[in-house]
Amino acid sequence: MGNRLSRIYTRTGDDGSTGLGDGSRVAKDAARVNAFGSVDEANSALGVLLAVALPDDVRTLLTTVQHQLFDLGGELCIPGHAAIQASDVGALEQQLDHYNATLPALKEFILPGGGEAAARCHLARTIVRRAERETVTLARLETVRAEALHYLNRLSDLLFVLARVLARADGHGEVLWQHARRHG
Repeated sequence: MGNRLSRIYTRTGDDGSTGLGDGSRVAKDAARVNAFGSVDEANSALGVLLAVALPDDVRTLLTTVQHQLFDLGGELCIPGHAAIQASDVGALEQQLDHYNATLPALKEFILPGGGEAAARCHLARTIVRRAERETVTLARLETVRAEALHYLNRLSDLLFVLARVLARADGHGEVLWQHARRHG
């Protein structure tokens, strides 16, 4: 591991720039910073989800994902660095298949909710989707490995499925969108 921060403030970002992992400096609102910043936010949202009661298998899976998201943030912070592999994407797909197999087919749209754990999972999912969008924006400007994009896409799908599982596990059930409701 490289140098660790012994002092949190450095004043080097006071001019609106930030340092990347390769030592270069970019604007704090650069596409690359937005992408890895949203990955960091998604990781924090998973931490908020992990702060509530969860089934052990889901907790173990989400803890692994947190480590992978930290790796992905590093990949996006260091131009040319590779951290996420096709096998990581494949592992998410296996988990998706595993958890989705127990769920009934979707016939309605689902609203974010279904109990505290499910709602937190939905929030994490939407933040991962934003991270994916911002990484796509970065990929239009600079080189981004396909594995990074695939990982974020599969992770948001997995979080959707896990939110469904958690809503059922909590006994709240899924909150279905009522498209035929009356207004007024």
